[in-house]
Amino acid sequence: MNSFLRDSPARAHDFDLSASSDELAALGSWRELPRVQQPTWPDEAELGRVFGALRSAPPLVFAGEVDVLRHRLAAAATGEAFLLQGGDCAETFEDSSANRIRNKIRTILQMSAVLTYGASVPVVKMGRMAGQFAKPRSADTETRDGVTLPTYRGDAVNGYAFTEQSRVPDPERLWKTYTTSAQTLNLLRAFTSGGFADLREVHSWNQGFISGPGYDRYEQLAAEIDKAIRFMAAIGADFDALKVVEFYSSHEALLLDYEEALARIDSRTGEIYGCSGHFLWIGERTRQLDGAHVEFMSRIRNPIGVKLGPEASVDDALRLIDKLDPEREPGRLTFVTRMGASKIRERLPRLVEGVRDAGAQVAWVTDPMHGNTITSSNGYKTRRFEDIVDEVVGFFEVHRAAGTVPAGLHMELTGDDVTEVLGGAGEIDEAGLERRYETLVDPRLNHQQSLELAFLVAEMLGRR
Repeated sequence: MNSFLRDSPARAHDFDLSASSDELAALGSWRELPRVQQPTWPDEAELGRVFGALRSAPPLVFAGEVDVLRHRLAAAATGEAFLLQGGDCAETFEDSSANRIRNKIRTILQMSAVLTYGASVPVVKMGRMAGQFAKPRSADTETRDGVTLPTYRGDAVNGYAFTEQSRVPDPERLWKTYTTSAQTLNLLRAFTSGGFADLREVHSWNQGFISGPGYDRYEQLAAEIDKAIRFMAAIGADFDALKVVEFYSSHEALLLDYEEALARIDSRTGEIYGCSGHFLWIGERTRQLDGAHVEFMSRIRNPIGVKLGPEASVDDALRLIDKLDPEREPGRLTFVTRMGASKIRERLPRLVEGVRDAGAQVAWVTDPMHGNTITSSNGYKTRRFEDIVDEVVGFFEVHRAAGTVPAGLHMELTGDDVTEVLGGAGEIDEAGLERRYETLVDPRLNHQQSLELAFLVAEMLGRR
């Protein structure tokens, strides 16, 4: 596939960057509705100053890129492609370094190679990157040793250190989110269009990773890809398409002040795009039909996702479709299910069948991470790899029974060799969690576990 930089017609002039508040007034309708998971900013004047700076800043993504992604997701919804979406639970400013970003890109590229080669299906590559700096939380406050402070809501809002000064929401962090996202996107574009992502470098993507079963199996696949490429070279094939890849950014559109400030009007069509990322989603905690998040997202042109947990009803799903995708546009709406391994085979069928019977076509994607969180006996928030695998298998089983399409995989992963998820070929046990547990919020698959999962999904896609 070509780079979205090359085959997208969009450039900065596609946006009316001087759009007045009147022209974007429709986006402010969310402010009149109930809102949840929003920080209490202590200084409204400072928030207004940062909002103004963001409103006048260049967009992070362009309309043409977003439009191409919508077509790619439409293909995934019908089984002509497969979405691979992965990255950190919550990005941090400190860890947004070139090495960490490169390792995440490499892992997603490796997983994509496994899926494409093993299942003969194009893969839409998407990172939970360049914007995933905020997280919904189950409580507004946290108490330690009798001291109660605001909960950590991600680097976009406040600091992780358990001090009064650190935990105060700071609007200046929204500007830091923007600049760090811009830097990350710059690296993403460089890595995916500058030769790093060339499929002929498939072996080099393994350099620097710890050897193990996933590594070894990937090397075998890389050798097969090399052999295929040599054959194609021998018959005079053109390899320009191997040099670059499309790679899209995504995050949960949680902080509505930030999202509104980065909305822009496309001068070609007059439509509004959320320019903080290519793909934005609404979380399980913020998908209220009469709430601020659904209202805001209904007004932007991006392809969007909605997380659906085990308590979601068919009526919820159909009303969300009516609100967010009234024109039933291919590629517009993705449902990301997060049921838990113990519930997916019981709860997902009614949702899938209800949407199918209503004649609506959405892209169904599985998030096998969030429904499988546990606490280890030594106090770590973790997940079992076997539960993650079981939910993915259940997701495919449900769609096979319903005659519908499993369109993608939504993962919390890192390119580093952390020890945050139990099990896998590395056989991480509870004591092993102590070796390299680095996440500030939710546990992530490490590089080897990510490859293991990719091989499993490739096998299921091949059978499909």
